[in-house]
Amino acid sequence: MEKCFTKEGLKKLKEELAYLEKEKRKEVAEKLKHAASFGDLSENSAYDEAKNEQNLLEIRIAKLRKTIKEAKVIENGSNGEFVQLGSRLKVEVDGEKKEFEIAESTSADPLEGKISCESPMGKAFLGKKEGDVCIVVTPSGEKKFRILKIV
Repeated sequence: MEKCFTKEGLKKLKEELAYLEKEKRKEVAEKLKHAASFGDLSENSAYDEAKNEQNLLEIRIAKLRKTIKEAKVIENGSNGEFVQLGSRLKVEVDGEKKEFEIAESTSADPLEGKISCESPMGKAFLGKKEGDVCIVVTPSGEKKFRILKIV
Protein backbone atom coordinates (compact mmCIF):
# COMPACT_ATOMS: atom_id res chain seq x y z
CA MET A 1 0.00 0.00 0.00
CA GLU A 2 1.64 3.21 -1.14
CA LYS A 3 1.98 6.08 1.31
CA CYS A 4 2.34 9.72 0.41
CA PHE A 5 5.37 11.72 1.46
CA THR A 6 6.89 15.07 0.71
CA LYS A 7 10.46 15.09 -0.59
CA GLU A 8 11.59 16.24 2.87
CA GLY A 9 9.66 13.49 4.64
CA LEU A 10 11.07 10.79 2.38
CA LYS A 11 14.56 12.21 2.88
CA LYS A 12 14.15 11.90 6.67
CA LEU A 13 13.13 8.25 6.32
CA LYS A 14 16.13 7.53 4.11
CA GLU A 15 18.44 9.24 6.62
CA GLU A 16 16.98 7.17 9.46
CA LEU A 17 17.44 3.98 7.43
CA ALA A 18 21.06 4.85 6.65
CA TYR A 19 21.75 5.56 10.35
CA LEU A 20 20.15 2.30 11.47
CA GLU A 21 21.97 0.22 8.85
CA LYS A 22 25.41 1.79 9.24
CA GLU A 23 25.71 2.92 12.86
CA LYS A 24 22.99 1.35 14.99
CA ARG A 25 23.62 -2.17 13.62
CA LYS A 26 27.30 -1.91 14.63
CA GLU A 27 26.33 -0.64 18.09
CA VAL A 28 23.88 -3.49 18.65
CA ALA A 29 26.37 -6.06 17.30
CA GLU A 30 28.94 -4.82 19.83
CA LYS A 31 26.38 -5.14 22.66
CA LEU A 32 25.61 -8.67 21.51
CA LYS A 33 29.29 -9.60 21.30
CA HIS A 34 29.96 -8.13 24.75
CA ALA A 35 26.97 -9.91 26.30
CA ALA A 36 27.99 -13.21 24.69
CA SER A 37 31.39 -12.93 26.36
CA PHE A 38 29.72 -13.44 29.75
CA GLY A 39 29.38 -17.16 29.05
CA ASP A 40 26.36 -19.42 29.37
CA LEU A 41 23.80 -17.92 26.95
CA SER A 42 20.87 -19.89 28.37
CA GLU A 43 20.87 -17.74 31.54
CA ASN A 44 22.36 -14.54 30.17
CA SER A 45 19.83 -11.71 30.44
CA ALA A 46 22.22 -9.18 28.87
CA TYR A 47 22.49 -11.43 25.81
CA ASP A 48 18.71 -11.85 25.67
CA GLU A 49 18.24 -8.06 25.83
CA ALA A 50 20.82 -7.45 23.10
CA LYS A 51 19.26 -10.14 20.91
CA ASN A 52 15.82 -8.59 21.42
CA GLU A 53 17.19 -5.14 20.54
CA GLN A 54 18.74 -6.63 17.39
CA ASN A 55 15.42 -8.19 16.38
CA LEU A 56 13.54 -4.91 16.90
CA LEU A 57 16.20 -3.06 14.90
CA GLU A 58 15.91 -5.46 11.98
CA ILE A 59 12.11 -5.16 12.03
CA ARG A 60 12.40 -1.35 11.90
CA ILE A 61 14.92 -1.54 9.04
CA ALA A 62 12.65 -3.87 7.04
CA LYS A 63 9.65 -1.62 7.66
CA LEU A 64 11.58 1.48 6.55
CA ARG A 65 12.83 -0.28 3.39
CA LYS A 66 9.29 -1.31 2.49
CA THR A 67 7.89 2.17 3.19
CA ILE A 68 10.61 3.84 1.10
CA LYS A 69 10.10 1.37 -1.75
CA GLU A 70 6.34 1.99 -1.82
CA ALA A 71 6.50 5.75 -1.15
CA LYS A 72 4.77 8.17 -3.46
CA VAL A 73 6.31 11.64 -3.44
CA ILE A 74 3.84 14.51 -3.44
CA GLU A 75 4.91 18.11 -3.91
CA ASN A 76 4.72 19.89 -0.59
CA GLY A 77 2.25 22.72 -0.43
CA SER A 78 -0.95 23.76 -2.00
CA ASN A 79 -1.86 25.04 -5.39
CA GLY A 80 -4.65 26.95 -3.66
CA GLU A 81 -7.35 25.13 -5.60
CA PHE A 82 -7.78 22.01 -3.50
CA VAL A 83 -6.44 20.42 -0.32
CA GLN A 84 -3.41 18.18 -0.74
CA LEU A 85 -0.44 17.02 1.31
CA GLY A 86 1.27 20.09 2.74
CA SER A 87 -1.78 22.33 2.44
CA ARG A 88 -2.50 24.73 5.29
CA LEU A 89 -6.21 25.21 5.97
CA LYS A 90 -8.33 27.71 7.77
CA VAL A 91 -11.55 26.01 8.79
CA GLU A 92 -14.62 26.69 10.86
CA VAL A 93 -15.98 24.06 13.22
CA ASP A 94 -18.61 24.59 15.92
CA GLY A 95 -18.42 28.36 15.36
CA GLU A 96 -14.66 28.45 15.97
CA LYS A 97 -11.95 29.15 13.43
CA LYS A 98 -8.99 26.78 13.44
CA GLU A 99 -5.90 26.19 11.34
CA PHE A 100 -4.49 22.86 10.25
CA GLU A 101 -1.75 21.55 8.04
CA ILE A 102 -2.13 18.28 6.16
CA ALA A 103 1.04 16.35 7.01
CA GLU A 104 2.60 12.97 6.38
CA SER A 105 1.76 10.42 9.03
CA THR A 106 5.40 10.45 10.17
CA SER A 107 5.36 14.20 10.88
CA ALA A 108 1.80 14.61 12.17
CA ASP A 109 1.48 16.46 15.47
CA PRO A 110 -2.07 17.41 16.48
CA LEU A 111 -0.77 19.76 19.19
CA GLU A 112 0.93 21.80 16.43
CA GLY A 113 -2.10 21.58 14.13
CA LYS A 114 -0.42 19.04 11.82
CA ILE A 115 -2.91 16.31 11.01
CA SER A 116 -2.02 13.10 9.23
CA CYS A 117 -3.18 12.71 5.64
CA GLU A 118 -4.09 9.16 6.65
CA SER A 119 -6.30 10.14 9.62
CA PRO A 120 -10.08 10.35 9.23
CA MET A 121 -9.89 14.15 9.35
CA GLY A 122 -6.99 14.31 6.90
CA LYS A 123 -8.75 11.97 4.47
CA ALA A 124 -11.92 14.06 4.71
CA PHE A 125 -10.04 17.25 3.75
CA LEU A 126 -7.97 15.83 0.86
CA GLY A 127 -9.22 16.95 -2.53
CA LYS A 128 -11.72 19.46 -1.14
CA LYS A 129 -11.95 23.13 -2.18
CA GLU A 130 -12.57 26.38 -0.34
CA GLY A 131 -16.18 26.55 0.80
CA ASP A 132 -16.59 22.75 0.94
CA VAL A 133 -17.95 21.16 4.10
CA CYS A 134 -16.28 18.01 5.41
CA ILE A 135 -18.02 15.71 7.83
CA VAL A 136 -15.67 13.87 10.18
CA VAL A 137 -16.69 11.23 12.70
CA THR A 138 -14.99 11.99 16.01
CA PRO A 139 -15.25 10.28 19.41
CA SER A 140 -17.79 12.97 20.38
CA GLY A 141 -19.86 12.45 17.22
CA GLU A 142 -19.95 13.92 13.73
CA LYS A 143 -18.31 17.32 13.22
CA LYS A 144 -18.80 19.60 10.23
CA PHE A 145 -15.72 21.47 9.08
CA ARG A 146 -16.16 24.28 6.54
CA ILE A 147 -12.98 25.08 4.61
CA LEU A 148 -12.59 28.85 4.68
CA LYS A 149 -9.20 29.19 3.04
CA ILE A 150 -6.46 27.01 1.58
CA VAL A 151 -3.07 28.67 2.01
